[in-house]
Amino acid sequence: MIFDTDIFIWVQRGNEKAARLIENAKERYLSVQTYMELLQCAKNKNQHRYIKDFLTAFGFFILPMTENIGHRASIYIEEYTLASGIRSGDAIVAATAVENNLPLASSNAKHFKSIKELTLKNFRP
Repeated sequence: MIFDTDIFIWVQRGNEKAARLIENAKERYLSVQTYMELLQCAKNKNQHRYIKDFLTAFGFFILPMTENIGHRASIYIEEYTLASGIRSGDAIVAATAVENNLPLASSNAKHFKSIKELTLKNFRP
């Protein structure tokens, strides 16, 4: 399963349900987009280290941006931005999930519901 950035935010806020979602996953993935978003929100080097240690401790695999992911994300932007307001970061995360044939866990279903080929695990905190 790929985890959207919001799941990590719920864990940081102490949401036990989000923590269990991660703990119970057999395989844990995140898009390089999510990885960059997590690091971007850090306020200092200690928080960077905490994020990296957390991802390592739970065995997360960071999935790289590929040409196919970039192409698919650009199609999502073209097809869905006007109708649903999907942003480029969400399009990259969704394309990463679809290209790797993995479900996406997110509490932001409205960002992803238009994408028919995406298997979405809607998280409700």
